[in-house]
Amino acid sequence: MFTMEEVLSELSGGDINEQGLPPGFRFHPTDEELITFYLASKVFHGTFCGIDIAEVDLNRCEPWELPEAAKMGEREWYFFSLRDRKYPTGLRTNRATSAGYWKATGKDREVYSACNGALLGMKKTLVFYRGRAPKGIKTRWVMHEYRLDGDFSYRHSSREEWVICRIFHKLGDKKNSLLLQTQEEYGHGHENLE
Repeated sequence: MFTMEEVLSELSGGDINEQGLPPGFRFHPTDEELITFYLASKVFHGTFCGIDIAEVDLNRCEPWELPEAAKMGEREWYFFSLRDRKYPTGLRTNRATSAGYWKATGKDREVYSACNGALLGMKKTLVFYRGRAPKGIKTRWVMHEYRLDGDFSYRHSSREEWVICRIFHKLGDKKNSLLLQTQEEYGHGHENLE
C-alpha cells in the first residue's frame, strides 16, 4: 500500500511524453491547424515548429508499418509526404504500395479559416485496400490527406506537392478492439489487422 505522499511524489517525478509535454497532453490538431500551422509552414518555409512530424513516402510503406515510422502518436499518426504522380505529365496521384492501394472515399472536403472564412485547403479521406483494384479487400486503415488550396495554394507550378496526412486504424466491434489492445500490450504488430 502506498501513501498519498509516495503516489504524488511518483507522479510529480514526471514522465514527459515524446513531445516534451506532461502526461495527459496529446497532439490532436484540428483540420485548420494541420493546414495553417504545419503544412503551410513546411511548404513555404521548409520547416515547422514545435512538433516533429516524420516525412514518409507513402508508396513505399504499408499502413501497418507507419506507426513505427512516426515520431509520435498512440492511436493516430501524422506524416508529411510528397504526392507521387501516377504519370509524369498528368495530375493523378499514385496511391499504390507493394501490398495494396489507398482508395478515395467520398468527395474532397474544403477546410476554411474559422477567423475569416477563407479557403485554406482540402481534406481527402482514403481507405487502404489489400491486393489490386478492382478486387482489393477493404481494411480498417484510414488516411485523411490535407493539401493547400485557395489563399494558401501553391503560387508556382511545382510538380512537387507536399501534403500532411493523419493515419489511423479504425476500430470495429469490441472483440476487434480487445484484440488490438492485447496485441499492442504484448508487442505484436499491426500487420494482420484488417
